[in-house]
Amino acid sequence: MRAFVASLVLALCLAASTVTAADSANTYQVTGTVVELTATKIVVQKSNDEKWEIARDGTAKVDGNLKVGVKVTVHYRMSATKVEVKPVDKS
Repeated sequence: MRAFVASLVLALCLAASTVTAADSANTYQVTGTVVELTATKIVVQKSNDEKWEIARDGTAKVDGNLKVGVKVTVHYRMSATKVEVKPVDKS
């Protein structure tokens, strides 16, 4: 469940990258070891049982040599990609 939540949160970060500075949401960060790296995502192992999958694109600034095995701190934002309004419970 944690991995799913982390994946969802991190996918939302990619969507947040298009928000202007004046309208931007809070920024967050996660620190850990890179365990997987592609052009579209980075997976960070925060603890033995906690992995964070973060979506990324070419606009993400990278300081240093990003590769599997290095310790990183990833800064990200959360934003909604869809909002589903539920009916009011009348009980």
